[in-house]
Amino acid sequence: MDGSDTRVEAEQATDGGFVDLEDEFGAPQQEVNDPFAGYNRAMTGFNDWVFLWLLNPVAKGWRAVVPEGGRTAVFRFFKNLLYPLRLVNNLLQAKLGGAVEETGRFAVNSTIGILGLFDPAQAWFGWEAHDEDFGQTLGVWGVGSGPHIVLPFLGPSNLRDTFALAPDWSLDPITYYAKGYPQQIGIWTFKSVNATSLDIGGYESLKKDAVDFYPFLRDVYEQNRKKKIEE
Repeated sequence: MDGSDTRVEAEQATDGGFVDLEDEFGAPQQEVNDPFAGYNRAMTGFNDWVFLWLLNPVAKGWRAVVPEGGRTAVFRFFKNLLYPLRLVNNLLQAKLGGAVEETGRFAVNSTIGILGLFDPAQAWFGWEAHDEDFGQTLGVWGVGSGPHIVLPFLGPSNLRDTFALAPDWSLDPITYYAKGYPQQIGIWTFKSVNATSLDIGGYESLKKDAVDFYPFLRDVYEQNRKKKIEE
């Protein structure tokens, strides 16, 4: 896989994160249900501090000692593990083509791709990942987003997507392979550090461009989720 392939995958490392936000920057504004604006703004400030002073420095250190190819392979491994989540939600949304392609990707990448460290399914056959989660499934079923909520450490969300976290976590193999909550949190933290290391500077760039960071993140998150549900 050449350098351009690695860069493309690196830019996809924060699903629903900085890359998606940048894609939506400047999109038409829509009214957001935000009755908890005071709390949400405060929690955004807390998450901003955690990112800038904890997550980002660790991610920079990780980037300094591990080559980009290795970090991208780690990202692919974790993405491959989430096959059950993508499969079930593609099926629940009646996206049978996506479910079939996801199954083919998992079979090829888990074997030829060495447990998902490489992505021959995309490189050789053009099979793309079909990222679907239970929040999107509920949206397809007609469930409204509800009020906007900023979650500690996890960032922007809404009532529907917050409710969907439990089903999504139940389809994450880490939930079952890890021995207890501390190990689960450790693995998820490492996964986040690795993903962040592939997009160093993206968050700061967004923050610099935003006049008021909280409503910017809020509006773009809701627009992005709406777009994914409608696709």
